[in-house]
Amino acid sequence: MEISFAHLSAHGATSILDIENWIIEDQQPWAIFSTEGDIGSLLGELLCDELAYEGSLEKGVGKIAQVSLVEQQRLLEEELAKNDTDFLDRIDNGSTIYALIYQQCEDESLTQRLINELDLVHLQESGFRVLSTGETRRVMLARALASQPDFLVLDNPFTGLDVVHRQSLSDYLTALSLSMQMLVTFSREEDMPEWIDHIALFNHGKLDSLMDKTTWDSHPVITQIKAQSKVQSEQMMALIRRHQHSSSFENPIFALNDGEVAYTDKTIFTGVNWRIDKGQHWQVKGPNGCGKSTLLGLIFGDHPQCYSNDIQIFGKQRGSGETIWEIKKHIGMVSSALHLQYRVNCSALEVIVSGFYDSIGLYTKPSRKEQEVAREWLDILHMAEYAKTPFRQLEYGQQRLLLIARAIVKQPTLLILDEPYQGLDYLGRRLIRNALELVARENLSQLLYVSHYQSDSLDSIRNTLTFVFDEQANCYRVETQAL
Repeated sequence: MEISFAHLSAHGATSILDIENWIIEDQQPWAIFSTEGDIGSLLGELLCDELAYEGSLEKGVGKIAQVSLVEQQRLLEEELAKNDTDFLDRIDNGSTIYALIYQQCEDESLTQRLINELDLVHLQESGFRVLSTGETRRVMLARALASQPDFLVLDNPFTGLDVVHRQSLSDYLTALSLSMQMLVTFSREEDMPEWIDHIALFNHGKLDSLMDKTTWDSHPVITQIKAQSKVQSEQMMALIRRHQHSSSFENPIFALNDGEVAYTDKTIFTGVNWRIDKGQHWQVKGPNGCGKSTLLGLIFGDHPQCYSNDIQIFGKQRGSGETIWEIKKHIGMVSSALHLQYRVNCSALEVIVSGFYDSIGLYTKPSRKEQEVAREWLDILHMAEYAKTPFRQLEYGQQRLLLIARAIVKQPTLLILDEPYQGLDYLGRRLIRNALELVARENLSQLLYVSHYQSDSLDSIRNTLTFVFDEQANCYRVETQAL
């Protein structure tokens, strides 16, 4: 399919897409790199006729489909809106994976083939809302392919996937590229597909340059962004140090003894023994669906089985009379689940301030100092102009930056970061990673950190908890290494 842009301008939630002249020739695959903003999502919306524009956009005959975090969030919200748990004698986990894929094509043979190819066989009768981030991403790709498109827009397709599934998806897309034209956006250098030789660079929403792979490998933009992110990270650390405070607790900060999470039809993990003492940072590793987010939910107190397990937190036995708010005021949390739950439409400033109160939304009048600190965070994130903008009108990446600031603003004893970089552009990811390294190095908070990318590892985190599948028990166990 040939696609041509001329003097085109389109407005997203907070970004402007500006393309003076660009022609994508028939059967020609392209990669998109953007220094800042959700350009991949904007292009997907534009090409799928879901975004108004000025100028010229000409498309050949054929169907275009997209896979993006914005689409994923949209489907999750649709599934939540259909939650019938209150009217059933069981928990409604949403539409099954099979049903969600089948509704795109109404073809049993195609549905089953995609389920097999994308390693979804063991999940096809599972509800959509219980899937991990990586599992959800594979379902979104299967749905897009089930619509039998001629052109596919993939916005950071490897986000949330574990190492094994990143490699299998890479192989899958390589084979798919022989029969389908694709436009792939990426914000990590290592995610650049080998089979692409045409790259479009966007700078602040404007198409900056078009180049081949050889030119891209020597382009100075990466060096420039690294320098910019280093400066911003240092500014962020200065802010954290200015408002530093400390909370003293007896060991253990957290301990789980012979932990287990099981449902009527499935055991997620069992026999988990894990202790976190003062001053320790931990990275949690394991494949998609192993229970990483579930384990972190036991710590945070959001998982219903946190009281049926033997847990000590901040030196106290869980269930000994403490309230959930007494625990949460010492914990900061960033996760895809929290991002989904944050559906109230408070302003960007109020999102950060809500971190002082551990609330989703703001229901207490904040102090002047709390508002001042939140404004300082907005300045560092280059979002001061959006202080009054409703959270849900911001781009996905901007929302994620606000949720990270919300988690850090009160300088919690424990900072839980479950795939924190999801949806961030290259600059945003570098900024946050640099800042977290400094937070860990100076022990300003204790980090519990989940990321599937080796390049995201922090030098200051030397303790690891790894989920390993136990074939005999048919569930996961953990291995810990504390230094």
